[in-house]
Amino acid sequence: MNESRRLGQTTVTISPLGLGTWQFSQGHGLVGSFWPRLEDSLITEIVKAAWEGGMNWFDTAEIYGGGASERALARALHRLAIDPAQVRIATKWWPLGRTARSLVARLEERQQALDGYPVTLYQIHQPWSLSSRKALADGLIRLLKAQKIAAAGVSNFSAAAMTEMAHRLNDAGYPLAANQVRYNLWDRAIERNGILSAAEELGITIIAYSPLHQGLLSGKFHQPGAMRPEGLRRWQMTSALVEKTRPLIHLLTEIGARYQKSPSQVALNWILGASSQVVAIPGATRPDQAAKAAEAMHFRLAPDEREALSTLSRQLSRTG
Repeated sequence: MNESRRLGQTTVTISPLGLGTWQFSQGHGLVGSFWPRLEDSLITEIVKAAWEGGMNWFDTAEIYGGGASERALARALHRLAIDPAQVRIATKWWPLGRTARSLVARLEERQQALDGYPVTLYQIHQPWSLSSRKALADGLIRLLKAQKIAAAGVSNFSAAAMTEMAHRLNDAGYPLAANQVRYNLWDRAIERNGILSAAEELGITIIAYSPLHQGLLSGKFHQPGAMRPEGLRRWQMTSALVEKTRPLIHLLTEIGARYQKSPSQVALNWILGASSQVVAIPGATRPDQAAKAAEAMHFRLAPDEREALSTLSRQLSRTG
């Protein structure tokens, strides 16, 4: 399961899991305040654990603390003396209230924040730009032609919007490499709304964010006396949701025992087995979390185990 995967139809190869770095926002901005501030020394240890565990890429974004996540990631990579040619970095442009001109112009800021580490994958974070998809595609094509980025992607795009972007880039001789969307064992909307099937048909990589459904699939909120999470996650992690998913956590735990793996590791492995075109970006606020997430690449669920998890999650999600 830990073999490299091709990023869309590009020549870039990445590990099945990369490290999501929203949590490196260091408390800056509305989006960044979702997580507590992490010290640079801790961020470095988290990056080290992910890298040594076999993750060769990191996903960040402009909106994650207004570049704070990018800068913190770059400082960690420099401290660890990781060769820029060996690491892959995906970042995202924030489109709200902006045009395609900003998509092109803001890349320089992303490059400055990453301090010598090149942008491998440049993604449009949301489909909310003031510009048309044609203008956005033209902006990405301009950057690809200038070789300022290695690959172009989108995030949170519908099947139709993703397909249109792919065709526009393909007409210019470039592939749309990825669509970053929410996907996990509990939230399987992309299997129903056409995104996954369209991506497979077009050769587009699906980057699954929130692969543990904000920690729900770890089982930690199902433990006796467990506290609900703080911040915005508190409103998502309701007592009703915890109770509804308890049978799924039980099965994740039961299957994990066969491999000496945790529910989180089994849930991540389930995603990686969904398709060879699916990769995932778990986050981590501690080095041991990053190391354990990386271990999910190093085993393979049996087909009947995958099917049992798939069937149960479908059944539970359809109940009231």
